[in-house]
Amino acid sequence: MDNFDYTVITKKSFSDAVKSVSEETKKAGFRVLYIHDVAATLAEKNFQIEPFKIVEICNAKSAYTVLQTDIKIGLCLPCKINVYVKNKPASTKASAGKQTFISGMRPIVLSQFFPKANLGNLPKEIDQIIQKIINLAK
Repeated sequence: MDNFDYTVITKKSFSDAVKSVSEETKKAGFRVLYIHDVAATLAEKNFQIEPFKIVEICNAKSAYTVLQTDIKIGLCLPCKINVYVKNKPASTKASAGKQTFISGMRPIVLSQFFPKANLGNLPKEIDQIIQKIINLAK
């Protein structure tokens, strides 16, 4: 599936990146519904991963519009922006270490999942907003 995600690398710390995503989400007219600490949840069952949080965001008007078109689009809501840490690829010439990523699913893929839903320009508009949130949070 082409263009499923939009991902950037940030030089901010993991915590600062999560905070920045939250702040930029509010500035964009969206609301942070919940921040899920995936690493902490997995640690409760003794599974260890690098820091990973899912920031669930929503714009009520947009959510209402897509749900009126096809209620099953609710399976893709709320929009999610992931902030996570990974080791740098071994092939990079940069010094070894970890990098923080900010990644969001691109709403333009909704038409691939829901081809009969007439969403008009809305997925493209939301896609641009999410990319802007990610770029400004970077």
